[in-house]
Amino acid sequence: MADPMRIRASLAGDTVEVKVLMRHDMETGQRKDATGKVIPAHYIKTLVAKVKDKVVLDANFGPSVSKDPFLAFKFKGAAKGDKVSVTWVDSAGDTRTDEGTIT
Repeated sequence: MADPMRIRASLAGDTVEVKVLMRHDMETGQRKDATGKVIPAHYIKTLVAKVKDKVVLDANFGPSVSKDPFLAFKFKGAAKGDKVSVTWVDSAGDTRTDEGTIT
């Protein structure tokens, strides 16, 4: 299982800015190891962010996203103290969910 995501969410006016750092190797399936064997593809495919069970971001990723991806996005309709939940699913079927509190 991957390391926890680092999630920061802050409210400015009526807009919440969320910053997420995900720990994932994001292998494309095109690199080779030292012996020349292809390293299998293993990357985040989908990511969903929710606040109070409402989807605020639904994203599809591909193999071209870099290792340990960083994502920032903004949305409206939340308050300080609300929890932002971020869940990703990768190409191997692994999943990770973490939460951050809006400050």
